[in-house]
Amino acid sequence: MTRITVLLAEDHTVVREGLRALLGAEEDIEVVGEAETGRRAVQLARKLRPDVVLMDIAMPLLNGLEATRRILKADPGARILILSAHGDDEYIRQAVLLGAAGYLIKQTSADALAKAIREVQKGNTFFSPAVANRLSNLSLESSDGRRVPRKKKVALSSREVEVLQLIAEGNANKQVARELGISVKTVEKHRQHLMSKLDLHDTAGITRYAIAAGIIESSVQATTIERQTSTD
Repeated sequence: MTRITVLLAEDHTVVREGLRALLGAEEDIEVVGEAETGRRAVQLARKLRPDVVLMDIAMPLLNGLEATRRILKADPGARILILSAHGDDEYIRQAVLLGAAGYLIKQTSADALAKAIREVQKGNTFFSPAVANRLSNLSLESSDGRRVPRKKKVALSSREVEVLQLIAEGNANKQVARELGISVKTVEKHRQHLMSKLDLHDTAGITRYAIAAGIIESSVQATTIERQTSTD
C-alpha cells in the first residue's frame, strides 16, 4: 500500500504529538516530518515534498499563512490543509486566496481529519462545515469562475510580512536583524516603510494590525500590546 505522506506544522509539542499518534493509527497515512515554526515548515516542505502539509496558522517566526504562500510559490502543486483553532473570516479568506486546499477547525474529529487528508491528496478540497458556511459568504466569483475571497487593499511583500510578524511578536530591531540575517538599518527601513504604507504610528499599532490581518493571534499578543503602548 502506498501511504499518503504528511508534514505536521504545529508549534505546540503536545498537539503535534497528538496529531502524530492519531494519524499513525491510519494504515494509509504516514507522518514524515514535523515543524515547530513556519520557517521550518517551508524548509521541510521543500526537502521532503510530502503529499499533504497539515499547517497551523499561529506559528512563531513565520505564521502559517505566509508559510503557505512560500511553499506554494516554490511548488504550486503542493497540497496544504490548514488546521487552526480559529475560524475567523480573515483567516479563512487569506487561506483560500493563498491556495490552501482545505481548512479544518481543531475541534474536528480524527475521522474527519483523516478523510480531509485523503481528499486533499486526491486533488480535492475539504472544509469543516462551519468554515464552508463562512466561505460561501466571503467568496466572490473571479473572471474564470473560480471562487476566491476579497483581496486586501494594502499588499505587503513576503519580507515585509516577515518583519511585521517579528516586530508584532515583541522583537526589538536588533533581534529582528539577527533572526533574518540583515542589518539593523535595513530593519529600520522596513519598519518605517511598513508604518508609512499601513498608516501606523507606533509599534502597538503594528501589533494591532498584525492581529487584525490574521498574522498573529490576539490571545498571545494581548500583553505585548500593553507593554508596547507603555513604552512607545
